[in-house]
Parts: sequence; C-alpha cells; structure tokens
Amino acid sequence: MALAAFIFNTTEFVPVGMLANLGDSFGMRAEEVGPMLTIYAWIVALASLPAMLLLAQVERRRLLLWVFALFVVSHIVSSVATSYDMLLVSRAGIALAHSVFWSITAAMAVRLAPEGKSAQALGLLATGTVLAMVLGVPLGRVVGEWFGWRTTFAAIAVTAALVMLALWRWLPAMPVANSGSLASLPQIARNRPLLWLYLLTVIVVTAQFTGYTYLEPLVQQVWHYRADVTTWVLLVYGGAGIVGSVLFSQLQPKHPNNLLLAGSGLLALCLAMLSSSAPALTQLIPGAMMWGFAMMLVALAMQARVLEYGAKATDIAMAIYSGIFNIGIGGGALLGSQVAIHWGVANNGLVAAGVIAFAIIPLRYLLRRRRTGNIDPGIAQMQP
Repeated sequence: MALAAFIFNTTEFVPVGMLANLGDSFGMRAEEVGPMLTIYAWIVALASLPAMLLLAQVERRRLLLWVFALFVVSHIVSSVATSYDMLLVSRAGIALAHSVFWSITAAMAVRLAPEGKSAQALGLLATGTVLAMVLGVPLGRVVGEWFGWRTTFAAIAVTAALVMLALWRWLPAMPVANSGSLASLPQIARNRPLLWLYLLTVIVVTAQFTGYTYLEPLVQQVWHYRADVTTWVLLVYGGAGIVGSVLFSQLQPKHPNNLLLAGSGLLALCLAMLSSSAPALTQLIPGAMMWGFAMMLVALAMQARVLEYGAKATDIAMAIYSGIFNIGIGGGALLGSQVAIHWGVANNGLVAAGVIAFAIIPLRYLLRRRRTGNIDPGIAQMQP
C-alpha cells in the first residue's frame, strides 16, 4: 500500500520538476503549463465523491486493481503524447484513478493495521508519499532531463504495473465496511468538526501549492541557481517529510493539538520565506527541510482527524477530503500561476502566507473542541 501511495504521489507532483521541459516541448512557458496541475487536481475534486458513491459496494481489493489498470493505461498514453491536449486527456485518466485511490486507501491501511496501531499505519502509508517527494519527483525530474519527460511517464507506467501485480498477489480480499452511501451525506453535512476540518484543508493546501508548484522557476529564474540545485531542494524537502511522518506516528496519540498547531505555524513561516531575497545555500537547504517537515505533519494530522470524525462513513468522508485537498492543489497552482505571470514568481510565497493566515479560523474551533472533548454525538473514534 505504501508503494502504491509512492506511485500515485510521484505522478501527481512530478510535473512540478519538469515544467520547463514540458513547456519547451509544446512551445509554452512554464507558467502556462502549470495549470495542468490545476486541471488534474480539479478532476480529482469533482470525481472523488461521485465515484465513491457509485463504487461504494465494490470489494476493495478488486476496486484497487481496476484503479491501477486505468492508471497504467493512462500513463502509456502520456508517454506517447504528441500534443499538449493529448497529454491533458491522459492526465485526466490518471486523475480519475487518483480520485478513487485516495478515497479508499487510508481506511484500508487502518483496517489492515493491528489493533491500536492506526496512527502507525497512516504513518507508513505516508512514507510512500514522502518517498515520492524524496525519490519519485526528483528522480522523475532527472530522468526527464536526461531522456525526456515521456520516458518519465513510461517508467511510472512500468513501475505501477509491477506494484499492481504485487497487490494482486499479496493484498487480501477486503469486503466493504463503513464505507458510507448517499444516505451518509446529510450526516456529514451536520458534522461540524468535519466541516471545519474541510475548510482548514482547502486553506492550507491552497497556500502550500501557491508556493510549491512554482519552486523550479523561483530557484532557477529568480534566485539564479543551477538546475541541479532545484533537484537537491526537492530531495531535501521530501527527506524532511520522513522525519515528519515518524514524529507524527510517535506523538499524534498523545499530542494531536500541538502537532497540528506547530505544523501550521511552521508551514506559514516557510511559505513567507519564499519571498525573501535569494538565500544562500546554507539558508535554502535548511528552509526546504523545515518546509517538508511542516507540511507532512499538517497533512497527516488532518487526515487522521478525517478518519476519526467520519468513522461511520470513512470512504465517503475521505472521498470528500480528497476532493477538497485537490481543490486546494488546483486552486494553489492556478493562483500561483496568476501571481507569477502578473507580479512575478518571487511574490508567490508572500501570497501563500497571506492565504494560510485564514487557517486560524478553523484551527481555533478544532483546537478548542479537542481541549474540551466536546465531540458531536454520533462521531465515533477511529477504528482499526
């Protein structure tokens, strides 16, 4: 499951490291190619809930294998794309697979975990996400630089096919359990902690991707570093996420509020620092480490609370969360594109910091409810 997460997160974010190459192939600027991430993310956002309502009663192992089949075929199309429009169509197929994958995998990982090890299971699943940042995105960028971006997508297709075979061989059958249905939507609409959490998610993720999507042009065009420095920054960013996932696994059960609050504050600081003058490498590398660490803490803390607050309809709650997360990705990529085009990419970090300032509103509500223990009736604790 962690390997599957690695594959899906690699392909979602690998264009961040190849915007210049993609633009050169189609006669476009990097800022003009960037909204491709917006289209991908918004397809996920629009498809997540309808797909899970339609597939709510499908046995989970079988569903995951069909998701991988669509994923592999779409990457093959990406690898032979001869136009930007063809590439967008193939990315739409990948996005549809993504919309189902992240709706079901967190709950599957928790169900597979031994009793009392739910946080560790999420941490392990997050390790796949972290490795996508540490190895997948930078490696995809290096392969794209050396052999062309089409080779990167072909390599992802081959790797995904191997992971699919492993899941077919070793993943046990998983009957549907607490997946939710159309009847769950009114209950979720009355679930105030979950709604505040969804608001926090879209604010944080929009801010994150306003800065992260355009890291390559910032480092190379504004700060005038070599292309290999961008690769190292991406490696350090992802590597720090490993530390964040380990810390989350250890501290989340006892200090959930502190992790969410500290991670959000540190993330805001790191985004604001992107609008500083060109930093020395002795500042840039530690800054990337803090950024990756903070984002992993916040992302895992939010995901854990979705599974807790929406325990009676986990797949539907996670489908909505995945959709909202991707609204934030798409919104951040689009906002960052407009800021970069009209005011310069050096201002993306400042705008991102302004966006994340609004997170104080849902954070105040969620932290206060955790202190008082005043959870709405009907919201069960997260179950393995």
